[in-house]
Amino acid sequence: MKKDLHPEQHPVVFVDASAGFEFLSRSTLRSDIKRDVDGVEHDEIRLEISSASHPFFTGRQHFIDTAGRIEKFRRKYGGETKATETKAPETKAPETKAT
Repeated sequence: MKKDLHPEQHPVVFVDASAGFEFLSRSTLRSDIKRDVDGVEHDEIRLEISSASHPFFTGRQHFIDTAGRIEKFRRKYGGETKATETKAPETKAPETKAT
């Protein structure tokens, strides 16, 4: 293997402050905030969102009521057309040239 090919990794504590969740890992990221965990100095990296606070993983997802939104749009702007109702385009008879 080539020497000095990979970046240097450091022990890191990732902190999700919104959920009070922390996990240990290794990363190339550095931080000014240091924390001692089990006698090893870790860099502390703060996260805005993690698996502990993401709606997909917590089960607190918002489901959008698209049918209700369509009806609200129709009430606001009128138009009672339904998606299944379509008008066939009118066809004109070809013009003939009189001689």
